[in-house]
Amino acid sequence: MVQRLSMDEIVNAVCLNMAERHEVPVESVQVELLYDEDQGFSAEVWVNNRSRFLVEANLKEAIMRYMETQYGRRVYPSQIQLDVEDEIWADIAE
Repeated sequence: MVQRLSMDEIVNAVCLNMAERHEVPVESVQVELLYDEDQGFSAEVWVNNRSRFLVEANLKEAIMRYMETQYGRRVYPSQIQLDVEDEIWADIAE
């Protein structure tokens, strides 16, 4: 069975992860998910008005923390498959 996370949930995962990591309120984090055929999945994140880019491994790390805190599931990077059509989503394998 596969659990699918929507684009909104991925954004929430990154916001929560970055807020915790930088010890700021989650409201002070903004995220824009990106996909490029050459570069793959990434995100531009603003924390306290400072921009930084996250690569796919960083996105998977945020999703792993989110799955543990929100769903009580421990998952590994190999279980997370990011995909895109009209929007980005993540499939989490058992």
